[in-house]
Amino acid sequence: MFKGSMPALVTPFKDGVVDFDALKKLVDWHVAEGSSALVPVGTTGESPTLSYEEHEAVIDCVVKTAAGRIPVIAGAGSNSTAEAIHFMQFAEKVGAQAALVVTPYYNKPTQAGLIAHFTAVHDAADLPIIIYNIPGRSVVDMTPATMGELAKLPRIVGVKDATGDLARVCQQRITCGPDFLQISGEDATAHGFNAQGGVGCISVTANVAPALCAQMQAATAAGDYAKALELQDKLMPLHQAIFAEPGVCGAKYAMSRLGLCAEEMRLPLLPVTEQVRARIDAALRHAGLPA
Repeated sequence: MFKGSMPALVTPFKDGVVDFDALKKLVDWHVAEGSSALVPVGTTGESPTLSYEEHEAVIDCVVKTAAGRIPVIAGAGSNSTAEAIHFMQFAEKVGAQAALVVTPYYNKPTQAGLIAHFTAVHDAADLPIIIYNIPGRSVVDMTPATMGELAKLPRIVGVKDATGDLARVCQQRITCGPDFLQISGEDATAHGFNAQGGVGCISVTANVAPALCAQMQAATAAGDYAKALELQDKLMPLHQAIFAEPGVCGAKYAMSRLGLCAEEMRLPLLPVTEQVRARIDAALRHAGLPA
């Protein structure tokens, strides 16, 4: 249903407002470069600093520009169940193909609370849901057992796993079944993640190097892990450099070097330091990208 390289799409800004012209060009570029889906208004889309109106406008723009060429998995998470339901229903209304729903952050719900939250969101719309498990940001970790309970719901179809624990893939195959979509949320381990049973990556680096990321994913899908490793070797310095500081900041700097969008982001995020700029420039050259 959803697999391969799926950019966690940045939200381009110009003079403090969303640059929709740049956003449309990015969508077209990703389609041409071989990305298999787009994931707007997640963490890398700076969703915490978007207004309700901006959040919805970005989803609507991406859906309309993609025009069915590749799926759109709309960011619809919140630490408020009511707000997550609102975003789910909006994404469904404008034609997104699925929603990415993060585990509620800051509140620190129990595992029972996670089940209640995702069940309520599931029941409020007919979109497929990909759970976003990222304990480093949400401070709550959905266990494989909890995920297995949620996988019984017909429209909870997969997980974006950003735990960094490759054993989770095997554990979740046991609790959720082999058909449950397991998608990496960490670029640096995406190669190994697929070897364990994953089917793709919702990727930050794919904002910068979508063709290479797509080729790496395609190689793993074909079982050619030697070829995939060659591509991962080209990408690894870029993965590391982009995440030397918050990933969206590194991605936007790299994208500005490639002429894709402005480096601008919203406070409290800042442009990357000169040291990180030099690392990203070197990593772009290592990957064979013009910088």
